Amino acid sequence: MRVETKLFLFMVPFFIVVGTVYGFMTHWMEPVGFLGIWLVAALAAMIGLYLWYTGRRVGFRPEDRTDGEIHEGAGEQGFFSPWSWWPLTLALACAAMMLGMAVGWWIVFIGVGFAVIGLVGWVFEYSRGDHAH
Repeated sequence: MRVETKLFLFMVPFFIVVGTVYGFMTHWMEPVGFLGIWLVAALAAMIGLYLWYTGRRVGFRPEDRTDGEIHEGAGEQGFFSPWSWWPLTLALACAAMMLGMAVGWWIVFIGVGFAVIGLVGWVFEYSRGDHAH
């Protein structure tokens, strides 16, 4: 995960500099702009540090080494739910919550209800039904 770590950690000073320059250009009168850019730098730092920590724990992958072969990356990459509709349900619930913040707060409560249903369904998807373990 060396490339991903460097990508995110090299973005941190860039966004700090850009946020500071933005603040000077606007005479610090618009606090949302430079603060938002600084928060993007903080987010990039969090992702970069997580990838750095995970890369140290897991070790080098074949794509991180110069002598890595294609066949070394073969095999199982993880577990993915092939027929799951719960992520779509959760995404629509989150969209309803965002719509509620823009249009009317009563829609947020409906979205929260659907989000709880979607999250519980997604978590317990493999505890019941045809795909139960």
